[in-house]
Amino acid sequence: MTDRYASFVQSTAGRTLVKRLGLPDPPRLRRHSPGDPLLPGPALLGAATGGRLAEPVGRILTAAGVELADPAASAGPQDRFGALVYDASGITDSAQLRQLYDFFHPQARAVLPGGRVIVLGTPPQECPTPREATAQRALEGLVRSIGKEFGRGSTAQLVYVTRAEDGVLTSLESTLRFLLSGRSAYVSGQVIRVGGGEATAPADWDRPLDGQVVLVTGAARGIGAALARVLARDGAQVVALDIPAAGDALAAVANDIGGTAVQLDLTAPDAPTRLADHLASRHGRVDVVVHNAGITRDKTLGRMDADRWDQVIDVNLSSQERINDVLLERGLIPTGGRIVSVSSIAGIAGNRGQTNYATSKAGVIGLVDSLAPALRERGISVNAVAPGFIETRLTARIPLVVREAGRRMNSLAQGGLPVDVAETIGWLAWPASGAVSGNVVRVCGQSLLGA
Repeated sequence: MTDRYASFVQSTAGRTLVKRLGLPDPPRLRRHSPGDPLLPGPALLGAATGGRLAEPVGRILTAAGVELADPAASAGPQDRFGALVYDASGITDSAQLRQLYDFFHPQARAVLPGGRVIVLGTPPQECPTPREATAQRALEGLVRSIGKEFGRGSTAQLVYVTRAEDGVLTSLESTLRFLLSGRSAYVSGQVIRVGGGEATAPADWDRPLDGQVVLVTGAARGIGAALARVLARDGAQVVALDIPAAGDALAAVANDIGGTAVQLDLTAPDAPTRLADHLASRHGRVDVVVHNAGITRDKTLGRMDADRWDQVIDVNLSSQERINDVLLERGLIPTGGRIVSVSSIAGIAGNRGQTNYATSKAGVIGLVDSLAPALRERGISVNAVAPGFIETRLTARIPLVVREAGRRMNSLAQGGLPVDVAETIGWLAWPASGAVSGNVVRVCGQSLLGA
């Protein structure tokens, strides 16, 4: 589906009209293409006094081919940066938050179009004193405000990094690579937690899923098809699953990426066992499970029949639980495995006419919250993505006024694309992201709805 307004804004007449009338101004987003550099310009790396992350982050960025600007020589108005990266882990008191102002204030207009802002801190729950925890929690307000202020397609994120050691630097590298690159074009204002866990750096960061067997449910169309293509591009052997009625479209996707197709109704009583048998006999394991399959059956609660409620809960939530249970019980998800579920901002903010859908998607967040601690001991990560307004055949059916509101009510003033969701899930699926677990990452252009 084409966003005609966003296309018009890029024209000469559109630019003039937007400035004159103060209309929404969707920027052209910097999305990933294989071989692209991580950034369109150098990164400026700063740190609060006593920060523990600036040195390893500098090494990571240099190894990733990012040019680091010299802070002492970068004070001129002509300087422009592809990213501002700030280690705030040394801030232990609210009075020290002034250091954030001192770093970001002079550079507020220095970020290039499509640039990135990343602030690194310590999880408040790990802080030894209430004052430090308070100061670290304050970073969220800074980052979300920057995401709304800097504009021109730039994004801002907060990454809380545990003090533990296992897997942290590898997962921090994978997270920085994702957030700095065009893969994260429609992700902004997010809080990401990097903890301890199994994490393995790839031999080739352009193919971070080499050798991985990845299951994608709901893979025939839309986000699922984009997922299958992105994961295959990154080196995965993709098992694409969808209902028998979508068999032709599913086969086309599988053939296009060199994957395999599985036609299966996930709500069937024997579906989890049949799926497990297939994965065991064909591959012996499944390294990544992506729960993307989902349906809507919209009605206000007072007008909704029981079948609409039951179908949505079963497909969107209960089937995920049943599949996880069988795959984990049979040991088919190995140490270092990944589970990624697709939630929605409807599960965070709610949505009129979608009580069944919002309930199911909030349940997906609950699934991540409850499974993450239990699976950490087995070296398996579990995360969710929560898409906002994504341009698909489903959103194309929304009435025009509501559709336009959905597109514009975010910091980037436009809808996202299926590939934006796919890129985010791809990052969470990487073996190098093993210490990223228990997160719900919104792919919504920093939507004005929800938390």
